[in-house]
Amino acid sequence: MYSLLLAVTWLLLGSTSSALGQPTLAYDAPSDWIQQSANSPMRVTEFQLPRVPGDAEDGELVVFYFGGSGGSVDANLERWIGQMEQPDGRSSFEIAATTGFDANGLAVTLLDVPGTYVASVRPGSSERLNKPGFRLLAAVVETPIGPFFFKLTGPARTVAQWETPYSTFLRSVRITE
Repeated sequence: MYSLLLAVTWLLLGSTSSALGQPTLAYDAPSDWIQQSANSPMRVTEFQLPRVPGDAEDGELVVFYFGGSGGSVDANLERWIGQMEQPDGRSSFEIAATTGFDANGLAVTLLDVPGTYVASVRPGSSERLNKPGFRLLAAVVETPIGPFFFKLTGPARTVAQWETPYSTFLRSVRITE
């Protein structure tokens, strides 16, 4: 595993360069996760999580930071749950499971929802994905500089393969200066 430090400054949203004395998000990511270039200033980092044999695609983990905003924990949980539909027609709210834990003094709320992934193709788009057999593991990490949002999506079997490393990753999250 390697330690990856990402600076988060109050003035430069999405900055990845460390500024002296500025709070920094740090965590330990598994070495077999493939770091991708973030394609948006709101994305702190992205990882590709290799698929298990038989799955059509890899898992994707994106870490977001919105400069200290981004909505409440409950609002984000509701939004994420709304990005999943159940094949039997039940509400994803009936299926979703949430847990909470402490990571180095930071409150973490973790959401787990299987189903068909139907999120917007991009923010504000009316076009939606349609990916059956997916699973969403998302977390809100509350920090002194505002919440960070961690969203892992992918085929259910691939996400299951990475569930324990993802939990370990979340438990390693910390703020440094």
